[in-house]
Amino acid sequence: MSKKTNFGKINGREAMVVGIIIVMVALFSILSPTFRTYSTFVSVLDMSYYIALMAIGVTFPLITGGVDLSIGTGLICYSLFGGYLIVHKDVPVVVALIACLVLSILIGALNGFLVAIMDLPPFLATLCTCMITRGLGSLLSGGFGVSWPSSLEPEGWFRKIFRFTVNGKVIPIGIVVVVVLVLLMNFILKHTKIGRYTIAIGSNKEATKLAGVNVKFYHVFAYVISGFFAGLAAIAYSATYVTIYPGSGAGFELDAIGGAIVGGVSASGGVGTITGAFLGVLVITLMKVGLPFIGLQANWQQIFTGLVLIGAVLIDVVKKRK
Repeated sequence: MSKKTNFGKINGREAMVVGIIIVMVALFSILSPTFRTYSTFVSVLDMSYYIALMAIGVTFPLITGGVDLSIGTGLICYSLFGGYLIVHKDVPVVVALIACLVLSILIGALNGFLVAIMDLPPFLATLCTCMITRGLGSLLSGGFGVSWPSSLEPEGWFRKIFRFTVNGKVIPIGIVVVVVLVLLMNFILKHTKIGRYTIAIGSNKEATKLAGVNVKFYHVFAYVISGFFAGLAAIAYSATYVTIYPGSGAGFELDAIGGAIVGGVSASGGVGTITGAFLGVLVITLMKVGLPFIGLQANWQQIFTGLVLIGAVLIDVVKKRK
């Protein structure tokens, strides 16, 4: 199957997801007038930043036919690590931000090494690093929450990357940052060796190897990208919330992976776009924010999310059988 055919199919999927988003917004707005507020719009975007960034990164392992389950607890671990450096080591915020990214890249490289070099199943390898990052985050924070500088402090400048206040109104500027990264990574996936070889590994790993491609290098690199974007997500999360608590973050990875799959990234590899993953995250986020407005709480949110994912996977299966 040619690259053109693959992306043609995904574009159709993206159009369908956009339609779903429009229907969801209209439905929630009709059923709950309080949903139609600026604060709700800001809440959707605040929640979507870190989930979308994780989804951008995890799209690469998913397209190789793998998965990265460590991004959720990793996000919390990197946030706690950066906060620990600020609070207990008195380092500048910019150093803490860089430290978050360095640690996330190292965990991503570890995942890639375990999967691509040691040939461990991606589910098992990243489940192990999921537990490692959860424990490491708790150790670094001593079991307590860690607070990054507030927006009122000079060192709280990093929060303005994602949101700032003008005349008492919050401006969610972070959506611009996320959209730019979506477009950049979509270009990389479609038009560079890194992206083409990532897709090739997921489509037919053995054939890609026989074609002379350094499969192990690009396979590892897919997990490094996933780790790096989990680090960016940690920065977005730290910029959005006041205090980071150890033990949280479980389930974030499912929202990111689920969003990517809803957006057309194939669970069996070889197919997907970053734009689709981002749109899928908006579906998941709208569901989480919107369902409470119509009286459906956490348990129903999980049920509906599960049903949406089943539907997305079934569509993928049907397309592959044609």
